[in-house]
Amino acid sequence: MAREETSSIMPGNSKLKLNQWQFDNRFVNQLPADPELTNGRRQVLEACYSRVAPTPVVRPKLIGFSREMAEELDLDPAEFETDEFAAVFGGNKLLDGMDPFAMCYGGHQFGNWAGQLGDGRAINLGEVVNRKGAHWTLQLKGAGPTPYSRTADGLAVLRSSIREFLCSEAMFHLGVPTTRALSLVLTGEQVMRDMFYDGNPKNELGAVVCRVAPSFTRFGNFQLFAARGDLKNLKQLVDHTIQADFPELGAPSPEVYAAWFEDVCRRTSEMIIHWMRVGFVHGVMNTDNMSILGLTIDYGPYGWLEDYDPGWTPNTTDASGKRYRFGNQPLVAHWNLYQLGNAILSLVNETEPLQEGLDLYLSEVESGANRMLADKLGLSEYVRATDDQLKQELFEVLTLVETDMTIFYRRLADIPVDESSIDSIVAILSDAYYSPEKIVGETKSRIASWVRHYLSRVKMEGTTDEIRRQRMNRVNPKFVLRNYLAQLAIDRSEAGDHAMIHELLDVLRHPYDEQPEKEKFAAKRPEWARHRPGCSMLSCSS
Repeated sequence: MAREETSSIMPGNSKLKLNQWQFDNRFVNQLPADPELTNGRRQVLEACYSRVAPTPVVRPKLIGFSREMAEELDLDPAEFETDEFAAVFGGNKLLDGMDPFAMCYGGHQFGNWAGQLGDGRAINLGEVVNRKGAHWTLQLKGAGPTPYSRTADGLAVLRSSIREFLCSEAMFHLGVPTTRALSLVLTGEQVMRDMFYDGNPKNELGAVVCRVAPSFTRFGNFQLFAARGDLKNLKQLVDHTIQADFPELGAPSPEVYAAWFEDVCRRTSEMIIHWMRVGFVHGVMNTDNMSILGLTIDYGPYGWLEDYDPGWTPNTTDASGKRYRFGNQPLVAHWNLYQLGNAILSLVNETEPLQEGLDLYLSEVESGANRMLADKLGLSEYVRATDDQLKQELFEVLTLVETDMTIFYRRLADIPVDESSIDSIVAILSDAYYSPEKIVGETKSRIASWVRHYLSRVKMEGTTDEIRRQRMNRVNPKFVLRNYLAQLAIDRSEAGDHAMIHELLDVLRHPYDEQPEKEKFAAKRPEWARHRPGCSMLSCSS
């Protein structure tokens, strides 16, 4: 008997080489393309994307990678060590089956319609289908210009790329819906950037991040077709999105469009609640930065709420209006969903189903925020009769003095339910305060009074200290990507030492664990980082 041929892709748990990936590329195969193939900046009409290749770089070098994302892609981790990997994810080589393109979309920026925007420095390489049948789109950020780059160069620098790479994976391990990151590659080239738009540009190291998501479709993809009155292609894009990413809703119809919008509203509410839970501030919640899948997308001028301040924004461009401040994120998401609803109104044919989706969002955000707070406080449920006042008092107490939100909740879990001493309560919480010497007099009394109120509420449930601590520590992270930690990793990497990228990523894989040997990464912001660029405020510039 003749020997049977064996498949080049081994079954079971064996891992794949890069050249064994299977690409589907539904987006480019099923949606209208820009017929123009030259890579010149232009308005692109009646098309969902433009085909464009990454710009080759001089010396691609891999300096960061996610083994978890490789696992999702069935990729053999040994591939990270190959020259081919750096070449592909630095933009120098395409694998068989890749069909690179840049998306065409518009959006509202800071509340104003901006017209066509598009992937100005993002190039989608293709859609990998893993063994489970899941589609993962590979996207390079910083791999050169596209027709949507306008006056920019389509490149990215090392500092912003480190922040995006680390935060994408940190958010995943925190349990926050997010796009992912596979790799971080140095290009060996210099990129000119004016970090704060103040007339002081300088050369910086160039880098490329490979971002990964089931889809990178944004609210703005639909808005642009609606704004142009191109209802044919609007319908085609919505139908494709439902069939590809929401197949459980059934065949597209006016009723299914409304159900789809409701699902987007629900997913968005879940994402926002997670942001508020961990203290994440996106910084630039334009409609072109809102994922149709309810994923955190586009890690630009984001920041972590270290001292609790609902009015804080990390974005220099937003410093005066503070539209995207921490406490306003739920309302901004609602406004953005309203714009998406307007964009698809012609498909649904009536406003009532869309209004129901928006109302659902508000309801889910309110109830979700209450459930989230109960979880953070170790309570089994949120009871309005007792907890509305407890919540109001808590947020007042958090702003009495500069309080590190992350540390506060972790230390709160350590206060015994029978503790009544003011001095003991304040001593346990002291690590959370940037100026503990200010915890005196009326301030000290108010903090202790709230804690006693809280402990009294805990007693009503009869929960043991150990169970409460376990509950709280499952949802209140010990480790987050503090702004100054990211900056320290950037400083070292720019000097040629990339070890801290890997060390931080390793710590952030287990954000809820104590990790006593990594205690330094849980420390509150040092004074030197209070006003340092990159640690306090950032711009939209890469």
